[in-house]
Amino acid sequence: MTAEIYIISGFLGAGKTTLIRKLIGEAFQNSNVALIENDFGDISVDAALMKDTNIEIREMNSGCICCSISGDFVNSVRDLLEKFCPDKIIIEPSGVGKLSDIYKYCLDRRIRELAKVKAKISVVDVRYCKKYLDNFGEFFQDQIENADTVLLSRTNEYPDKIEGASELINNLNTKAPILSKAWNDIQFDELMPSSRRRPDYKALGGCRVSKHKHEHKHSADEIFDTITIRTKRTFTYEELTKFIEEIYMRYGEKILRIKGILRSTDGNLNLQYVPGDMNITACSTTGDMLCIIGHGLNRQDIISVFNGGL
Repeated sequence: MTAEIYIISGFLGAGKTTLIRKLIGEAFQNSNVALIENDFGDISVDAALMKDTNIEIREMNSGCICCSISGDFVNSVRDLLEKFCPDKIIIEPSGVGKLSDIYKYCLDRRIRELAKVKAKISVVDVRYCKKYLDNFGEFFQDQIENADTVLLSRTNEYPDKIEGASELINNLNTKAPILSKAWNDIQFDELMPSSRRRPDYKALGGCRVSKHKHEHKHSADEIFDTITIRTKRTFTYEELTKFIEEIYMRYGEKILRIKGILRSTDGNLNLQYVPGDMNITACSTTGDMLCIIGHGLNRQDIISVFNGGL
C-alpha cells in the first residue's frame, strides 16, 4: 500500500505543530503515523514536545531541508517507509524552509516508489502576513505559492486581519482554498486539495498580480540567525518573562521566534514566543534547551543576557 505524505508548512510560529497535533489526535488517530521534524538550528524543540504522541519521529536539524541535506532527507523518508511501514508521514519543515524544496525532494524516485504527496498545507498567521511577505518574501511567498490549501491562524483573536491576509494570499495563489474559520470547526476533508477553484479576488475588487517578486535565491542561513542555548538551570516564570522583555528591548521585532523547554522549581516549562505573544506553560516533557531565531542578532549579547540577567 502506498503511504500518504502530508507537508505542513508555515512561517515561524504560525501554528504548524498545533495543526499536526490536531491531525494526529483526530483525523489520523487510527493510522500508523510517522513524523519528520526539521528545525532551523541544532535542536528540535517541536520534536521533543511531540514525543508524548507516541508516534515515530525523525529529527533533521542544523538547517532547512535544502540542497545541502536533500540526500539525508530522502534517505530518512525512505528508511521510515521501509522500517515502520507507516500509512501516513507528516513532514514539518522549518518555519524558514521553502515548501517547493520539500515537495521536490518528495518526488525523488526512492520516495515515489513507496509514498505519494497527498497534501501541501501552509499555515499563515493573519497578524504578520504582510510584514513577513514584505521582509522575508522569498521564503514566505514560496510557502504560499506552493500550497494546496492555506489555513489562517489567530483568526478568532484578530478577525479584522482576515480580509487583508486573504487578499495578499490570493495575489500569490489563486487556486488554493483559504480557510479562515475556527480550527475546532474545520473538518479534515476541507484541508485536502480540491479541483474546485475558489472565488477570484479580482471579482471582489482585489488584485491578482503579485508585487512581491524575488529574483535572487538565498539560503535561510544567509538571512536568519539562530542561537541555541542548553542549560541545566531551573527557572521561574518571572525570570523567563524578564529575559524575554530584556531581549525585546534590545532587538524588538528582529526576534522572530523563541521556543524552548526549561526546568522550573515545579517541573518543566514550555516557552513559546513570537512578536507580541508570549506563552509559558507547564509541560510533561523534560528539557534543557532554548532556541532563538531572528535576523541581525548578536549571539554573545543574547547569551550574556540569558546567563547574567536571570
